[in-house]
Amino acid sequence: MKRLFGKLEDGRSVEAVTLRAGDLSATILTYGAILNDLRLRGVPYGLTLGSPEIRAYDHGPMNYFGALVGPVANRIAKARTVLDGETLHFEPNEGPTLLHSGEQGLHTELWHITALSETSVTLTLDLPDGKGGFPGNRTVTAQYSVTDHEDAPATLDLVITATTDAPTLMNIANHSYWNLDGTPTTEGHWLQVHAEHYLPVDAHMIPTEITPVAGTGFDLRAGRVLRPTDAQRYDHNFCLSQEDRKLKPAAVLRGTSGIEMRMETTAPGLQVFDAAPIGSGDMPGHRGVPEVGFCGVALEAQHWPDAPNHAAFPSIRLGAEDTYRQETRWQFLKP
Repeated sequence: MKRLFGKLEDGRSVEAVTLRAGDLSATILTYGAILNDLRLRGVPYGLTLGSPEIRAYDHGPMNYFGALVGPVANRIAKARTVLDGETLHFEPNEGPTLLHSGEQGLHTELWHITALSETSVTLTLDLPDGKGGFPGNRTVTAQYSVTDHEDAPATLDLVITATTDAPTLMNIANHSYWNLDGTPTTEGHWLQVHAEHYLPVDAHMIPTEITPVAGTGFDLRAGRVLRPTDAQRYDHNFCLSQEDRKLKPAAVLRGTSGIEMRMETTAPGLQVFDAAPIGSGDMPGHRGVPEVGFCGVALEAQHWPDAPNHAAFPSIRLGAEDTYRQETRWQFLKP
């Protein structure tokens, strides 16, 4: 089902597409390729955080919620890097740092529907050479699809591809926040991450060195209950592998309700953000009511942050002869 969701400040129309399969439904926006809502039949609330109003997303307080961020997700130190011997300069938007490709990132773009069925939608976006400081005329596609079979959990799939006519940088991530209880915070959620290493960060949230999780608060291999009152905070990349891989388990999130989300991805990294409050202590609202910090857990499948400035990190260089591809799968189980 396709409908008008709202209009941007510049007057352009944003459409919402709702996909359905069995007990699962997902609503996708053409603005930012946002995963706006995800529902399981019999559960009286959405499992991902979103807003019914476009103004919350249009350069608003929820501009990253559910969006595809990129073309380079996460951070680039000092808003500059070198690609094939040429220094690229960007407009910083987090102190001296470039975050999620800045003010012209994918989350601010109006995507076009190029294929649509009851269970799948394909969105396409053309990016001109130089936009946001990144070289190459690029084409990005995002295909969301839902399935629900008796012998398998209800499933949401996302396949992202990209091509370019000149060497560029590409690292796209879905930035959904998950709350499986429909409560103001994720207090009591249990999180497991299948990673043996993580990336500590400096004062500007830039990774420093590849570090084993063993013996640290980042060892989530056996799972850990999340509590806002704990001193342990998460806004870090967990190293799933040293390169792109086949679709493999990345994380499991379980609410106190018993609803469970299993996440698989081909990406070599997973950014875990616990939505700890910054500054005023308040996070943007969702579901039409004010919310506090820790309102959801962001699990962002991606390449590692600041990769172009770290020779030991998996490369995010995309050549004219290459095709970028990332697949992420979320499976949902009711108790």
